[in-house]
Formats: sequence, C-alpha cells, structure tokens
Amino acid sequence: LAGAVPAPAETERETAAAIRDQAMHLHRMVTNLLDMARLQAGKAPLHLEWQPIEEVIGASIQVASQSLRANAVRVALSPDLPLVAIDAVLMERVLCNLLENAAKFSPPGAEITISADVEDDRLALSVNDRGCGFPPGSLPRVFDLFERGATESPVAGVGLGLAICRAIVESHGGTIDASNRDGGGACVRIRLPIGGAPAIEPEADEGREGGAA
Repeated sequence: LAGAVPAPAETERETAAAIRDQAMHLHRMVTNLLDMARLQAGKAPLHLEWQPIEEVIGASIQVASQSLRANAVRVALSPDLPLVAIDAVLMERVLCNLLENAAKFSPPGAEITISADVEDDRLALSVNDRGCGFPPGSLPRVFDLFERGATESPVAGVGLGLAICRAIVESHGGTIDASNRDGGGACVRIRLPIGGAPAIEPEADEGREGGAA
C-alpha cells in the first residue's frame, strides 16, 4: 500500500530473536524428553573416556552462550585437577542444563560461577548463581521428573532439566544435590568418582639431555 511504513529494523531484530529463543527452547525440550526416555529405558549407554573436566566446562559454556548472554560466567578451578572417566557429551548436557537453569532464574548482570575441586576420592563440580534460589520446601523434590518450583520465570519449562541431570550423574556413579546460598541464589553440586585416573605424563623436555656436539 502506498504510504505504508515498514517495521523498524530494531523491531524486526527483536521479533527474530524471540522466534529464535522459542525455537531453541522447543529444541531443548524435545531433546530432554528423548534423553529422559532413553535413560529410563536403559538405552543410553555411556561412552566413558578419561577427560579433563575443564574442557567439558568450556564446551558447555559455549553451547549455552545464548542463554548466558545476560550473565557473566566465572570459572574457578582448583589446580592439578585429575582426569575423570565420563561420557563427555552427556556431562556437557548436565552442565548446559544447570547453566541455563541458573541464567533463567537470575537477574540480568548477576554472575554465575562454575567451580571444580577434589573432595576425597570425588571430583566436585558446583554451579552457583545469585538468583531467586529454590522455593522453600522444594529442595527434596527439585530433581524429580516434571517438578517445578513455585517461583516461575517468564521462560517456560516442564521440569525436565534437573531430572535429566540426576539420571546422567547417577549413571556415572555420582551424586547431585541442591541448596540455597547464604545471601541469595542457588547451588547445584555434582560429585563424580575419580578412582583409577591415569597419571598425566609430563611433556618431554627436549634438549635437556645431551650437550652440544
């Protein structure tokens, strides 16, 4: 029509971003449903390999980057972490779910922290945020299938993420628990067995032996 005013470029970008976010949410929900069905049916065999956990953490942050665009992520790793026998793809899914959950319930600008250290014979991973925390009385049930807290987010969900995290972690012989942090926010902590990790061979220092001819 003559005289019609085209939509502003900013409005088009916002619409495209909203469509993209909803498509990503739908993709995650369908993937979570399929993964949960496979795990419950025992049809998700683990492909265990000795992995440096920092690489899995880095990959998870990259995959979840769109969900994390409003929040800074700080990584705090203890020195000399051992290798851990995990299915890297499934453990990446765990960390992505936890990061996306932390971002979902955190205000823009609030920092999310991933830390890793050793507790006895376990590798301990924590995802911490400064959001609204878990609702009172919900902590014993947060890992149950289809469990959702009373505190809702504008981003929809069906209560699958934490249930899948528990199923994957327990399939690795690990444990997962949740708590509320002093001063506000939530903490989800994973503990994975590390017994039998191979020693990391130091790189050969070429040229140390044998002097000049």
